[in-house]
Amino acid sequence: MFSFKRKKVPSPSVNNDMLSKQRRYDSLVRALHSDLYRYAYWLCGDKHIAEDITQETFLRAWRSLESLKDDKAAKAWLITILRRENARRFERKQFDYSDVEQSELADKVSLSTEDNMEQHLLRRQIARLEVEYREPLILQVIGGFTGDEIANILDLNRNTVMTRLFRARNQLKDMLDDTQTRGHSNG
Repeated sequence: MFSFKRKKVPSPSVNNDMLSKQRRYDSLVRALHSDLYRYAYWLCGDKHIAEDITQETFLRAWRSLESLKDDKAAKAWLITILRRENARRFERKQFDYSDVEQSELADKVSLSTEDNMEQHLLRRQIARLEVEYREPLILQVIGGFTGDEIANILDLNRNTVMTRLFRARNQLKDMLDDTQTRGHSNG
């Protein structure tokens, strides 16, 4: 007699779980992709590397999406994954380095050449800050994170974060004041 093997068909609950995961993931990507890309670009200064880091971040997020218990914490969770992914690229052997300026990220908000020049100057001065000051400042300004969230992301004490933010702003202000003073003395 003939014997027929039954093909295993996923149960409806498995299909529903996968569909639910896919919807949740798609929602995260739509909501946070541009923020993550912008942060990645600030970290590496190269749009192609930023795209790669962002893509790898979302791939890792997909693999461990069930570990995200609170969707309100998704942005901080993804930024943490992105920071780790960025650190991983320094563990790999790399020969290609780029001297792309931070200012090459397209600005779709500024309307005038003067605004573009000011933004370029600001980006250049932020890039000159030491990483310990630059990173919390970028997380706050670009990422929109609170001091507590930045402390969690960077695994630092909140007071340390607040001190670094204070110092970053003061250093940035001093650099911008110096630039303006030099600009006026040249004219």
